Amino acid sequence: MHKTIFDTPIVNTLLRGLSIAVMRLAGWKVEGHLPADCAKSVFIAAPHTSNWDLPNTLMVAFVLRLNIYWMGKHQIFKFPFRHIMMWLGGIPVHRETSNNLVAASADAIQAADGPLQLIVPPEGTRNKARYWKTGFYYIALGAKVPIVLAYMDYERKVTGLGPVFYPTGDIEADMVKIKAFYAPFKGKNPDQFHAD
Repeated sequence: MHKTIFDTPIVNTLLRGLSIAVMRLAGWKVEGHLPADCAKSVFIAAPHTSNWDLPNTLMVAFVLRLNIYWMGKHQIFKFPFRHIMMWLGGIPVHRETSNNLVAASADAIQAADGPLQLIVPPEGTRNKARYWKTGFYYIALGAKVPIVLAYMDYERKVTGLGPVFYPTGDIEADMVKIKAFYAPFKGKNPDQFHAD
């Protein structure tokens, strides 16, 4: 994987301090921690209903000392923003082309030399989405890594890392459990998020 802001020592330290201050001033509480056996993992990013989710997620990553990568639609990686988005951990996704993103992502996680947390929003969009995409599940299954249930509840201003979930291969049963965890959370635009 490419180098990011999260493995840039001095900048990372400065931005961690700034992120802690900004989250506190804004009234947000950051909860949880990344267990040692989850250094390589897939994060669910939900609810994902606003452009504000990205800067907030980056600040949470600094606060919790994570090494995140995140998937975003390729349009936000166009000139002149491509390099900064990549440095922030972005991975451009071309939704309209048929490529094997799941297998490539799983391979990248397995091949990584150090910690790597791949963030995948299950809705696949900030817009209203009735059904969740299952790419995050199959990436974790293929890479043989756990899924960390990360959340951002705008109503209570609480964010962080929830339980660790180990996919069993029974996606229907597993998705019921995962969605049950997310049901109480409210995104910035709550009517656009469904965990049913």
